[in-house]
Formats: sequence, structure tokens, C-alpha cells
Amino acid sequence: MSKPGQSALSSSSFDWSASRLGEPTAWPQALRLAADLLFNMPVPMLLVWGRDMTVLFNTAYADLAGPAYGKLPGGSVPPVMPPPLAAASEELGRAWQGEAVLASARSVGFAGNGASAYDIHFTPVRGAGGEVEGVLCALAAAEPALDMGGDAAAGPLRILVVEDNLDSQYLVCEMLRAFGHDADGVGHPNDALERLAANRYDVLFTDVSLPGMSGVDLARRAVSDTPAMRVIFASGYGDTLLRHLDFPYLSLQKPYELDQLQRALDQVAAQLNGRA
Repeated sequence: MSKPGQSALSSSSFDWSASRLGEPTAWPQALRLAADLLFNMPVPMLLVWGRDMTVLFNTAYADLAGPAYGKLPGGSVPPVMPPPLAAASEELGRAWQGEAVLASARSVGFAGNGASAYDIHFTPVRGAGGEVEGVLCALAAAEPALDMGGDAAAGPLRILVVEDNLDSQYLVCEMLRAFGHDADGVGHPNDALERLAANRYDVLFTDVSLPGMSGVDLARRAVSDTPAMRVIFASGYGDTLLRHLDFPYLSLQKPYELDQLQRALDQVAAQLNGRA
């Protein structure tokens, strides 16, 4: 939000050269208008543009979410569904169908900040032809606050995250720590093998596509050395490469939601504690 005496922000206020959206002069008018509105709002807001889930966010959201969500203004496909969208995925789907929707008093957690209750407002953004091309998402603190208690996953688990995208690696590790687990991150399979040889881990959380060695081959070596280790794969290409594996595993399709990650961790914890 601009301060008194300052010029209002707009899409042209930022360098988009590294963004998948390209220069604002080539943006559809609906995207430029929605982005300009987003950047000048004092409340935390996201703009989801296109069905590939390109996400922009404003200063208020960046302050709320913390450093794990990168720098203003975004413009990339997130590796993990942003918490407000994950907390109200059904309402988001309805907004894509053209309905303005309120998700009331939803528990939204950000890495390092715990969970709080928010009212999440979804507004469809229509293009020149009337079709829904994006969705604006605004957050407001819910009153009264909800009780955020409940059953927690057994743990903590010791987890090694292998992800060659450093921003994604940082984000996943922060999420796992927010869940109460111990997480280390590396970007290359060779570094992962060194960590696995030097430390005890309960879980290997690895991307399938890695430089030098696939996540599948890495997991096969890790399980061979430590049969009790559990494996969770993250893949943007489906489960094609995971067929016919000779060890148990769980798989998450990118971009996965926080509750999917939490369920996978709960399942792993239950297995390690002999309950499943």
C-alpha cells in the first residue's frame, strides 16, 4: 500500500523480466487491472492467474507469509499451494466457476507463525470475453478466533528434503518445521547420500527429477542402506516413473496442498509407530 504523498503502485512499478508473465504491456487488460488493485490494497491479497496457478501477492500478504514466499510481487507457479488457497480449495473451485465466495473462519498457518483464523474472500476476475481468467483472494482476521487445537501428528520426524530448486527447498523445509518436524535440505543427490551416510533420518522427501541421479534411484539406494526409512516423492510429472518400485512409498503431485503433505506425514508417523 502506498503511503501519503507517494505514487500508487501498478504492474509497471516492478521488474517482471524473470517472471513467467512477461512485460505488463503485453498483459490482458483484466490482469493489469486486477494486479494494480492488488498492489494498492492494505489487506493481504493473492491473485491467481490462469489454470496453471500463476500467483501474485501484495506487500500485506508478503509481510504475513514471511520470507518463505519470496519477494514481491510473485508471478510464478508455486511448488506448494499457498496456505489460504489450500485452506479453502472448494471455495476457490467455485470462484473459478464464476461465483464470489466467502470461506469463513478458516485455519491458515504460515511457516514460523502458527495458525490463525481468517475469513477468505474469493472474487472471480473475468476477461474481455466474459470467461473467468483469474481469482482474487483477500484475507481478513476472523472473529472470534477459532480454537486451533486438535490431534497433532506423532513426531517429530527427522526428514531429509532433496530439491534442486532452492526456493522450493527452503519453503518445504520451513513448512515441515512449522509442523514440528526436524528437516534438512540439500539440492543434489550426492549431497543427499552424504547426509544419509552421516545422519539418521526417518523420511526421505525427494523430488523425482534431480540433476545427476533421479529421485527414484536415490530412494532405492537410501532404502537399501536403511530399510526402515520411509520415502515420500514429489513429482510434477505424475507417477509414471514410480511404477514397479520394490519398496513402499508415498507420492504427492505438485503443486500439492498443505493438508496433503500433513496427511502423508501422519501416515508415515503411524507406520513408524506400528499403527499401520
